[in-house]
Amino acid sequence: MKTVLVSAVALVDVDGRVLLAQRPEGKSMAGLWEFPGGKVEAGETPEVALIRELEEELGINTWQSCLAPLTFASHTYESFHLLMPLFACRKWEGTPQAREGQTLKWVRPREMRDYPMPPADIPLIPILRDWL
Repeated sequence: MKTVLVSAVALVDVDGRVLLAQRPEGKSMAGLWEFPGGKVEAGETPEVALIRELEEELGINTWQSCLAPLTFASHTYESFHLLMPLFACRKWEGTPQAREGQTLKWVRPREMRDYPMPPADIPLIPILRDWL
């Protein structure tokens, strides 16, 4: 089984809310809410991939020094195994904008269970709740 490395971030605003993105129609797991991020390409570190993905998906810029490793997800789906480091980030330039047809929402960690998420993301919720 193939292992897919995906890097994700909990962007935390000044009110302690975390940005979630809803997967658009036409993508796998459409309609589910997830942390922004994406696949780590060959030759990239998870941090570099995340900086690239944030610029592509949300139009914001951040720096490696602003990405704090928080936890990770390890989950077997039907056709692949997902390994996903989750970083926390409180500092970036720009205002997040939905550039890929996704819906964005700032959510308090205690309210995240109200948003359907991919199975790999669900175990991350209590960690965020305890951390924030």
